[in-house]
Amino acid sequence: MAEIEREAMEYDVVIVGAGPAGLSAAIRLKQLDADLNVVVLEKGSEVGAHILSGAVLDPCGLDALIPDWKEKGAPLNVPVKADNFYVLGEAGQIRVPNWPMPPLMNNHGNYIVSMANVCRWMAEQAEELGVEIFPGMSCSELVYGDNGEVKGVVAGVFGLEADGSYGPNTEPGMELHGKYVFLSEGVRGSLAKEVIAKYDLQKGKEPQKFGIGMKEIWEIDPAKHREGTVTHTMGWPLGGNAGGGSFIYHLDNNQVYVGFVVHLNYKNPHLFPYMEFQRFKHHPMVAELLKGGKRVAYGARAITEGGYQSMPKMVAPGVALLGCSVGMVNVPRIKGNHNAMLSGKAAAEAAYDAIQAGRQSDELSAYETEVRTGAIGKDLKKVRNVKPMWSKWGLVPSLALGGLDMWTNTLGFSLFGTLGHGKTDAAATEEASKHKPIDYPKPDGTISFDRLTNVSFAATNHEESQPCHLRLTDPDVPVKVNLPKYAEPAQRYCPAGVYEVVEDESGPRFVVNFQNCVHCKTCDIKDPSQNITWVTPQGGDGPNYPNM
Repeated sequence: MAEIEREAMEYDVVIVGAGPAGLSAAIRLKQLDADLNVVVLEKGSEVGAHILSGAVLDPCGLDALIPDWKEKGAPLNVPVKADNFYVLGEAGQIRVPNWPMPPLMNNHGNYIVSMANVCRWMAEQAEELGVEIFPGMSCSELVYGDNGEVKGVVAGVFGLEADGSYGPNTEPGMELHGKYVFLSEGVRGSLAKEVIAKYDLQKGKEPQKFGIGMKEIWEIDPAKHREGTVTHTMGWPLGGNAGGGSFIYHLDNNQVYVGFVVHLNYKNPHLFPYMEFQRFKHHPMVAELLKGGKRVAYGARAITEGGYQSMPKMVAPGVALLGCSVGMVNVPRIKGNHNAMLSGKAAAEAAYDAIQAGRQSDELSAYETEVRTGAIGKDLKKVRNVKPMWSKWGLVPSLALGGLDMWTNTLGFSLFGTLGHGKTDAAATEEASKHKPIDYPKPDGTISFDRLTNVSFAATNHEESQPCHLRLTDPDVPVKVNLPKYAEPAQRYCPAGVYEVVEDESGPRFVVNFQNCVHCKTCDIKDPSQNITWVTPQGGDGPNYPNM
């Protein structure tokens, strides 16, 4: 808003997001030049508050960034000791042996971690090097220069009126300018989304694909705990309704991460990802593990799944996209943190070279080249066909053909070339009349839980007087279009119970309970009318994950 006057602070590099990518970039910049002025802005109440991850970490990114991480006390304390993979049926399971798996699927040398705690430790390393880190500082706008370049961000706007206008108690925030701006907001970040659209960075690439990942921390019976055990499953309960699967990771202190991923390209709008997760926990193998235990935390987050062929152009004048803002998850491995760290390191090195050469606000093409041709690109290229095979041909054929393709890619070639994804996840949603509703069992309150009860274990919080950060382009679309055509799937795809259709004397009414939001971004991705836009709320709001 032109009438708003803000103070401005100048930095060499401004980094949005204190996840593994952003913190890696900050650390590497200060390693290269201690005199560089580097700032990291984090919307969570503290570093790690908004970090949710599958939490088996390949340490290659950390090895490259901080080779002596063990001596420095990095919280990588639980090495993987056992690696299991099952295909589930409703009453039983078949274990897939490890020997036919391609080498890249081996978890030997990896660690079960809390990425929230890893990021807290990385923040300590960054601050020791002189990086300024400001938690609780949402970046709500980009600042553009005279030539259309990204010049900086607006951060720290507080106290807006409920309608989004500036009132007498509004703090207008400040502008933070940089020679380069790094966006490491995670999946579907609002600023990265703006940059991708403004500079048409997705042109010539496949559409990005996503999954919704839900995760609980359980404290289980010590007699059942197997520290260092990693288990992945596919099959039941999703069957042919959707792609996806689960992970069960035994960390220390008798705790287990129990997670479930549903690919968001499912067709049936009656599908209820959260209830699929709750039903999964009643499988005999899982229920026996959890019996006598207690759930201590819950969270949810979208996952980028498009891989190699869906990565947009990563640079535009003055700005670079890092980590999940690009989409660097290796889908069959369910790992992306190592690539996020490597991307931060690569972006930092490109920016350092540019600044040393007297450049600023241009495109860091060297960063993009390193990502596509270096370790990240090689990691993702080998598995590029697994996701589209799964989407096109289903679970069993994709297991066989995907495994074959990963093996041949390990040898340097593919029989399939590079397969496309086709539709966006929103466009994949079909009309409700083409599908039958799905009858989900009621949660029992012991192993499975209703959404609102579980959301309380995410410790999410939003100031109720602030503007709703879930914006409807047209407030009539949910009832007039989505309800009759798609049975309004927002009621189901949201893992936090944000959206409701309420019947009253005047008819159905769409309600947005934004206070429940855990910032997963699923609505921004899956809404079939693309009518919902997630924007960052004021700083500090959202979930507060303890050890996720």
